[in-house]
Amino acid sequence: MKLYPLHAVRNLAIAQQGLAAPVDQDPANTPQHIYDLVERLGMVQIDTLHRVARSQYLVLWSRLGNYEPLDFDRQVYTEPQRRLFEGWLHAACYLPLTGYRYQLDAMRTSRQHAENHPGHWVNQPGNRELTAQVLERIRTEGGLRTKDFEDPRPSRGAWWDWKPAKIALEYLFLWGDVMAANRINFHRVYDLTERVLPAWVDRSIPSPDDVTRHWIEVGSLALGAATPRQLAAYTYRKQGAARPAIEKLVKESVLLPIKAQVLGGQQQDMLIHHTLLPQLERAAEGALAARRTTFLSPFDSLLWDRQRVEHLWAFTDILEAYKPARQHTWGYFCLPILYQDRLVGRFDPKMERSNGLLRLNALYLEPGVELTDELVAGAAQAMRSFLTFHHATDLLIERSQPDEFGRQLLAVLSQG
Repeated sequence: MKLYPLHAVRNLAIAQQGLAAPVDQDPANTPQHIYDLVERLGMVQIDTLHRVARSQYLVLWSRLGNYEPLDFDRQVYTEPQRRLFEGWLHAACYLPLTGYRYQLDAMRTSRQHAENHPGHWVNQPGNRELTAQVLERIRTEGGLRTKDFEDPRPSRGAWWDWKPAKIALEYLFLWGDVMAANRINFHRVYDLTERVLPAWVDRSIPSPDDVTRHWIEVGSLALGAATPRQLAAYTYRKQGAARPAIEKLVKESVLLPIKAQVLGGQQQDMLIHHTLLPQLERAAEGALAARRTTFLSPFDSLLWDRQRVEHLWAFTDILEAYKPARQHTWGYFCLPILYQDRLVGRFDPKMERSNGLLRLNALYLEPGVELTDELVAGAAQAMRSFLTFHHATDLLIERSQPDEFGRQLLAVLSQG
């Protein structure tokens, strides 16, 4: 069996994630471009951290360059543009409504599991009644936020110490009784699914086997070449549960076995969607090569599988936002720097919206990466776009390792 080199696997992965081609200086992105990208990735993870633009907006910027975030939001929350929805898959994500039916079995299963499990919150005294009351208020009053419900407790505890009505809302959301009809100041507005879901959406429930098969194919097209574990993990499938579907896809030659090189010269058995084999061949020949420099959200789908990132890029990606500051190695919310087919560094940004300053608390080049003029030029071009996207008027680099990286980056940026 042919052995595909590491650079081929890397470049195919980057291409399938929409990160390979350089971005135009002044891209004319439309709502259709945004939708096509979400469909290509399968989903875009949602996160609340807001040191710069929220993760979901960064994921699109990394691939599209400058675009209008409102065009993204309208496709989730506004009729008649609504083509995306909020759901649970890899995590809380935006997904295409064409895949809504593949979430129905999970909704049904989660409801049945909660109803049959004595320890679940819904089965504790008074909580079923509260959940019914919350649903009835939404039915009667229209879309509501968590803040529209009182908290009967005298005080609250830690971050995840939700008030009872919020827990009820999350169960109703998980079961599919309500959907996110809007967000106001990033707080969900929950409304009845029947009032949110467009009439054109397919509501037929596929079999569990078809559901798993669907999501494995989504993962295989988004990842390029991947191991069975990686295919399952991309859409949050358990490997054991996904194995029969993967084996069937291999038997039908939808997924093709290959041998690929990973770091250290080791060989790894992988699978690739049959439609991607020509692209892998092109990548092996050097005809498909990543040429973009961009910055990635810590929640970017290229980085979801940390073991895969280690094996393919020798890059350790750890989000330190939830650690005490004294335990930080790199910073609160570091964005990896993708340079062509390598992850070459990272920086810890904070957008000061009151004065238009983008502050880099720290900028790092990975050990062993050569600081070339081409790398600095690519980072500068990406930074110009990043500044524009954030409406930033100035950049401050507080610390750079090595110092020369920061100095050269600022020098190139100053040239306009």
